[in-house]
Amino acid sequence: MTENHQPVRGIRTTAIHAGESPDPVTGAAAPSIVMSTAFVADAGTSFSAEDFGDATPYLYTRWKNPTVDQLEHKLAALEGSEAAIAFGSGMAAVTALFLYTLKAGDHLVISDVSYAATAEMTNELIPRLGIAVTKVDMSDPQNVADAIRPNTKLVYAESPSNPILRLTDIEAVSQIAHDHEARFAVDATFSSPIGSHPIRLGADFVIHSLTKYICGHGDAIGGAILGTAQDMARIKKDVAIRTGGILSPFNAWLIQRGATTLPLRMKAHEEGALAVARFLESHPKVIRVIYPGLPSHPQHELARRQLTNFSGMVTFQVRDGARAAKIIADRLSVILYAVSLGHQRSLVFYLPTSEMLRTSFRMTPAQEQSYRAFAGDGIFRLSVGLEDPEDLIADLAYALECI
Repeated sequence: MTENHQPVRGIRTTAIHAGESPDPVTGAAAPSIVMSTAFVADAGTSFSAEDFGDATPYLYTRWKNPTVDQLEHKLAALEGSEAAIAFGSGMAAVTALFLYTLKAGDHLVISDVSYAATAEMTNELIPRLGIAVTKVDMSDPQNVADAIRPNTKLVYAESPSNPILRLTDIEAVSQIAHDHEARFAVDATFSSPIGSHPIRLGADFVIHSLTKYICGHGDAIGGAILGTAQDMARIKKDVAIRTGGILSPFNAWLIQRGATTLPLRMKAHEEGALAVARFLESHPKVIRVIYPGLPSHPQHELARRQLTNFSGMVTFQVRDGARAAKIIADRLSVILYAVSLGHQRSLVFYLPTSEMLRTSFRMTPAQEQSYRAFAGDGIFRLSVGLEDPEDLIADLAYALECI
């Protein structure tokens, strides 16, 4: 875990230089990878997490590693947080946050639409630990206020939410959580640190799946929690070291390399997504498009106020989506029919509403109605990559003409 002591600089300069410096031994300008699991220590050095702190030397990579430290510095600088902890996956980060903030007898308020693994964990595993869970539609802050109990310890939002791109008013929900002495966390993976700034809006914690936009190349899995130096030190000592969900130095190096171009990539993702979304919205075979950058998004005004980049995620609906998915997957040649998102390559995948409600989202009738307002009977979740928008549009036009 490392703290952010970088001076205030432009976001592109920060993305390139934060956490990095020439190698003091070789003078290499590019960051090196320290793949060692063990480090030479002075006699008498403690090997107990109880004694872990900022002054602890490099001893064992599960505790800390120079390459992972560099990435954590960069992430904190990009997010504007005091500190960051990197994990082996986004879900390792989510799990660590839950273990840190919640115990038996506590209550969690969480968005009723979130990343599938998060949703499924809070359906079964978290309640089995004696933690009560209430899922609410966080597009209306009043739903959060109504759900909070005296034992609520954490409010957890995802904005924009996966997969329907519904937004949460982060500033409003943050105020509600803090008024009730609860902590507030935001999974901002879909927007990246370039698109939203939950810490500035009052969030205590920010979660990122580093696998997505921050890595940006689909070749490394990772996750991160960001927040105050005090919280990150305790999460590092109490959870990360002891549960071992740490990030490998090689993946840290790959993600750090990707993060250096994040501002430039997010600008290109947004430009491409807006062009594709406008094309899809005008296509006769497409019955609905959801993209925060379009005036047709139900929360476009909130998006304009809260997002500084509308990102590259677009969803769209066609009639008989399940049948159309087979045709579209067959005819696409530039866009890949694959899960995940935030890569340089464009990816699309069909998510039927009935399947999502069966496997991930346990909803009241009113919550299901809100979900269907964004997803209908199913959506194509399209992660617009860095290809020429004209080529993506031509690829989609060819795929759609036969449905």
